[in-house]
Amino acid sequence: MLGWLVAVGCVILVAWIWPRTKYPGSKKKPSSDALLTGLLTGIPQAKAGETPASDRGHEKSASAVALICKPSALANYLLKHCRTFNNYSPCVGWSWRASAILQSVYDTCWPYSSPVQFVRDHLQLSDEGLVSLDWALALCGTSSHKRRRTSSTSNSPVLLIIPNSFGKITRNVLKLCEAALSHGYLPVVFNRRSHNGTPLTTLKLQQFGDPADLREAVRYIRYRQPAGRLYAAGESTGAGLLLSYLGECGSSSYVTAAVCLSPVFRCQSWFESGLPRAVQWALVLYQKMSLSRYRTVLGETVHADSLFSSSSLRGLEEGLFCQTPHKSTSLPATTTATTATSGSTGPNTSGSWEAYWDRNEPLRDVDEVAIPVLSVCARDDPVRGPPRYTLPLELFQTNPHFFLLLTEHGGHCGFSAQAPVTGVAPGSGSGSGGGVGMPRTSWSHGALLEFFRATTDFFASEERAKQLAARRRGLGGGMAGRSFRNRSISTCKRVPECSHNIHAIYSWQRSYTR
Repeated sequence: MLGWLVAVGCVILVAWIWPRTKYPGSKKKPSSDALLTGLLTGIPQAKAGETPASDRGHEKSASAVALICKPSALANYLLKHCRTFNNYSPCVGWSWRASAILQSVYDTCWPYSSPVQFVRDHLQLSDEGLVSLDWALALCGTSSHKRRRTSSTSNSPVLLIIPNSFGKITRNVLKLCEAALSHGYLPVVFNRRSHNGTPLTTLKLQQFGDPADLREAVRYIRYRQPAGRLYAAGESTGAGLLLSYLGECGSSSYVTAAVCLSPVFRCQSWFESGLPRAVQWALVLYQKMSLSRYRTVLGETVHADSLFSSSSLRGLEEGLFCQTPHKSTSLPATTTATTATSGSTGPNTSGSWEAYWDRNEPLRDVDEVAIPVLSVCARDDPVRGPPRYTLPLELFQTNPHFFLLLTEHGGHCGFSAQAPVTGVAPGSGSGSGGGVGMPRTSWSHGALLEFFRATTDFFASEERAKQLAARRRGLGGGMAGRSFRNRSISTCKRVPECSHNIHAIYSWQRSYTR
């Protein structure tokens, strides 16, 4: 696998990087998108003695960071207490990290030997399929790294990490696990069916934006760690699954706050025409390699020859989910019935590409999201595409739950900074691994951790203010504060869309775990 990744990197380097990349340090051509330019140069910075935004030129500062959101008390709190938001110094000059393409390839394809120790749980789903959860327990070299599992009575915050939709555990994900552990979080990586060594036990794969499997995984995490707050982070196309889950479950998601790192928002158009040819070729090759071990069994539900001869991401997605099964009569009755009734897996019986995205577009239920969600994006992201076409700015300007950190430079899941990010602490204080030194942290990871801390502190202060007001009125506010720790934070109406009755669904004594 390493050889393939190196080959892919070399092809991208030769065929795409040199013809398209400008020399490092060259002056960037001003964007024709007046709205984005105004946002990037018009957001006030929290640094003492900095030149006012109105006096800055359009392209003077390469480290411009815009927080785009609807004005609110939480937004003001974030601007005041999240120093990382205004402290991004990207690599410039002749460093290779100044290239958005090179740092994107490095953080997504380059091998990385992580010091983090993982313990895997295989979770059996209601349809007998399997997903896996990789728990990062401690850094190598610490006194507790041999511990298999954290006690269910631990109040350490849990960080649920959703990798990209292709199943590649990138350098970015491993670095995020390190940063989270070092600041007291308990990271857990969600692996979809057949991804990252997870066995495929059914004739089904998870559709791009269907959160059914993720919902069951969250139930299990809440069962395992009932005392800790749950946070979530989605990387690249994995953010689409996270947004789908938050929209479908609303205020019953059990997530306190979420962050999307270099997300892809308009996924249908991205699959159709949003990728450069070299990047699409690399992703298609990687996905075919991952699916090749299941070619025989997939042939029972899809046209395998057509699937593996496809040369585009759209062709692969259509081949997996938008074809009528050509051997439906040979399928077991239980499998056929589940395929027809479950939106999470199996072919799309309507055979329509448009109908598929009606059910899987990440922003389809965005109005139901009831927790703070931060998206960290760069204007020069070579994977997502031009921001004027790929960023739903109206969403961030009108929905109080969504915040966009938009940087001038950073690439795709890169955000390499000139200096390490420091001074970040989780909302619950230090935990295991808090005293361990760690390698240079991505700026986006520091912003993520600081966002979690700030939102938690903000809503905790709001709860205290409500209790104090209730006591002054003589109504008693003792119960209000105790509900904060294990619920999602929202001012929206609470409709219990997702059931979390653990014992009615599972018998954990017979679940697939090791």
